[in-house]
Amino acid sequence: MRILFISLVLAATVFGYEDEPLAYGNFPDGFVWGVATSAYQIEGGWDEGGKGLSIWDVFTTDWDSNGKVACDSYHKYKEDVQLIVNLNVTHYRFSIAWTRIFPDGVGETVNEEGILYYNNLIDELKRNNIEPVVTLYHWDLPHALEEQGGWLNADIAVWFEEYARACFVNFGDRVKFWITLNEPYVVAHLGYGIGIFAPGISGSGTSEYIAAHNLLRAHAKAYRLYEREFKNQQGGIIGITLDAGWPIPEDDSQPNIDAAERNIQFDLGWFANPIFSENGDYPQIMKEKIAEKSQLQGYEKSRLPEFTQQEIIELKGSSDFFGHNFYRGFMVADFQSDIGSISQDADKDTFVYADPTWYTTGSSWLNVTPFAMRSILNWIKTTYNNPKIYITENGVSDKAGNLDDFGRVYWYKHYINNVLKATMDGADVKGYFAWSLMDNFEWNAGYTEKFGLHSVNFTDPALPRRPKKSTELFSAIVRSNGFIEGLIPCE
Repeated sequence: MRILFISLVLAATVFGYEDEPLAYGNFPDGFVWGVATSAYQIEGGWDEGGKGLSIWDVFTTDWDSNGKVACDSYHKYKEDVQLIVNLNVTHYRFSIAWTRIFPDGVGETVNEEGILYYNNLIDELKRNNIEPVVTLYHWDLPHALEEQGGWLNADIAVWFEEYARACFVNFGDRVKFWITLNEPYVVAHLGYGIGIFAPGISGSGTSEYIAAHNLLRAHAKAYRLYEREFKNQQGGIIGITLDAGWPIPEDDSQPNIDAAERNIQFDLGWFANPIFSENGDYPQIMKEKIAEKSQLQGYEKSRLPEFTQQEIIELKGSSDFFGHNFYRGFMVADFQSDIGSISQDADKDTFVYADPTWYTTGSSWLNVTPFAMRSILNWIKTTYNNPKIYITENGVSDKAGNLDDFGRVYWYKHYINNVLKATMDGADVKGYFAWSLMDNFEWNAGYTEKFGLHSVNFTDPALPRRPKKSTELFSAIVRSNGFIEGLIPCE
């Protein structure tokens, strides 16, 4: 792994993302092209159709902006399906709001109005030859379950299993592509660690690990349920979507190379290792480092929970594919955190930052680093025995939301080309989903950051959608299934 990091950092340093030559070629036959959204970010209809309160409904109560209306896709879903059709993609990734199925999170009967809404959406997609890709959980936990501890309550694995069962029963005859969880790292770290996302819990280096532990247990429950009771009859695939940026060592010194590897193990391996590694369980470096720090900090045992042997077995291999949301690379240096700093970030003993020469975007955390896409896909290939990979999100923000979004054109051209290069390297990449279909509610950034291929005029009550310039390039790549000389220039 150290050799891999050395070669990749030198390649990045020598070529630089501005000057790196692009490649012509086709993606493999059957490559999946899609776009992605999530329920809270686009649906609106927050108190319609029997829907219950989610943690994001509560978290944003006093905010200037929220997802109460969002893009109003709850009422405009047919129009939105036509936007998807016009892009020439074959798949649409969206999430189900748990609170539309079970308003209080659990129950003996489902909310029929919620079932009807998703049936209508799925049927509209199928009529237009678009395959639904359904995420069961994209951060909008029922508030009623959060009042019982949310992802800190071990019982949530069973609650999630029963919610998943209701979805498989009601939609599995038409949905053949399931994702259990979207970015559990974000749920655990931002929601239960540093508290900037719902439910807003600032932990002391323990709560985020407990939340992550229960997220993984819940994922395994849902996967094994589908495998046991639904897969043979319904014939679908089911997996998980993870996220992590690509850590680039500050230089080729061994401490910084080790820091980069440690960083990705703490961010991606935290969730990927229990599922995709040969031995299962958390990464060894996490177990050792957190145990050592916990002892020095006066804890009786490690702040990182332990799986039972049965849980390790249930988690290993519990994904038919490696779903990955990818956006950025960042620089990493070795850094010894103060032992009094108790958090997942401090446990890593790394310092991360953006190279000041990189292009910026509409999000403070996001820089333009397309070469990093190829690097992380190759790392996944090497580390986890080349699993089937779907890029389930990739996209870029701006502030203006202008239709002549040439920055986004650049982004998609260069990032997708690096996916192509990764397939040429032998990575088994099966599909790519652009984030996002349209501008939407971007969590704690509200409506100030625009990721959409389509603009939405949020000052007009009708919320009209309009295609941006980037739709032309993206559609051309989709139609060509790659970069064809004379059609899509790589200069």
